[in-house]
Order: sequence, then C-alpha cells, then structure tokens
Amino acid sequence: MPLSFHKMHANGDDFIIVDSRNAASPVTSALARRMGDRNRGVGFNQLAVLLDCDDADARVMFWNADGSPLDVCGSATRGAADLLMREANATSLVLRTNRGLLTCERTPTGDISVAMGVPLFGWSDIPLAQELDTAALPLAGSPAACSMGNPHCTYFVDDLASVDIATIGPAIETNALFSLKTNVHFVQIIDRNHIRLRIWERGAGIALGSGSCSCGAVVNGIRRGLLDSTVEVECDGGSVTVQWNGVGAVVLIGPVEASFSGAMSQG
Repeated sequence: MPLSFHKMHANGDDFIIVDSRNAASPVTSALARRMGDRNRGVGFNQLAVLLDCDDADARVMFWNADGSPLDVCGSATRGAADLLMREANATSLVLRTNRGLLTCERTPTGDISVAMGVPLFGWSDIPLAQELDTAALPLAGSPAACSMGNPHCTYFVDDLASVDIATIGPAIETNALFSLKTNVHFVQIIDRNHIRLRIWERGAGIALGSGSCSCGAVVNGIRRGLLDSTVEVECDGGSVTVQWNGVGAVVLIGPVEASFSGAMSQG
C-alpha cells in the first residue's frame, strides 16, 4: 500500500512528514533509509512521523536518511508545526518529541518559532565516551560540545572557505569520542549577533541548514563568550534566528515551505 507524505524544507534543509495519526507508525529503519535515497526514493535529510498524543497536539518521531532514529530535528519540528497549525487554523501548539514537549508558535511574519528545550553540557548527556570538559574537547581545534537532544560539536574558525568540510566532517562525526556519533559545525563569527555556519549533519552529510545545529552552534558560542543572546545564523541555504538567555530553553525561529505531496510504495 502506498505511503503518503508531505515534502517540505527549511532554507533548503529538506524533510518529509508522514501523518500517522489514528494509526500505528508504518516507518521502520529500512523504510526510512529507502525513502531517504535521493536516487531511488524521495530524498530528505530527516523524516518526521506524526502520531496521536494524549498530552500534546501530536507526537513526532524522527529518522535520518541513513535509517537511524534521532530525538529531535528543528527544521522538521517547524514543518510539522506549520502543517498542523494550518490544519487547525491556530497560531500555537505543543508537540511531544523524545526531547520533551516543544511549544511552537507562528510569528507575525509567518515564520515558525520553536522552544527547543534546555541545552545539556554534561559529558554523559552528549554522550562522550569518557569524562571531559565539553567546553573545549581534546581534539585539534578545541571544539565545544553540547546536546540539544542530539549531539553537537562546534569549531570556531577564522575562514570558512578554507575548511574542507567533506573530509573533516565525517572524521569527527565518527570519532570514537562520540558514542552516538555527532553533528559537526564550523562557525565563522561575523559579529556578536551574526554567524556564518556550515554543517556536517550526522547521518546526512553536508546540509544547507539545520535547526538543531544552528541552536547548538549558538549555544556553544555563547558558552565561549563570543556571542550575545540573539544571533542570526546564516547557513548555506538561508538564515534563522536563535535566542538563548544562558539558562532556559533555546528558541529557534525560521521559515518553512511546502515542496510537494506524494505517495511511495512501501514494498
């Protein structure tokens, strides 16, 4: 039986949404991997499955294109919120993810704001394979690490153009220090309220954008004393805004757009 889906993107960070409310999730690791194949499937960075939920407007489960699960995706969360708000003619809602309950709102400009939860800095929260100072890891370039419900490793560089992301990214993603692999960010600071970000995404490769990576990069920059509490994050595909007061939840604000809807064979 064909599986219906909606394909969307957030500044080119593409994802698909499968609506399985009133039914069990049909998505398995193998199916996510097949749908994520850009030559033989639909193609995406992440897949989000909408499910019924007793204490929120919906539950959202996420998959990477390589078939691995993840706890949260900022871009696909914004897409799910946009879809459900349009359906309900609402401007706010709450989604449950493995990261917890995430409050989502539509801004006056039409962007979607998501409170992405409080960042975690403990070595076992990220997780790392051993106890280390996560503000400066013992790797070349002394990157910082944090968790936004998924692991993030941030390098601060003087010149992004000189960074070989396709070589460094996968080497750090699979470094034995990161027990569950990691997203890898490369940040060039324009000023205290503006960064340029390039991303190697865990399970997906070089990405035009990523909501959770944007959050992780800003959080690590604020920890280092390099950034203020509201930051424009300029990715390859476009910009988002990240806000963090150093204590509470990180807020991600940015656009999402529908690309097309379709159906794919599950066989």
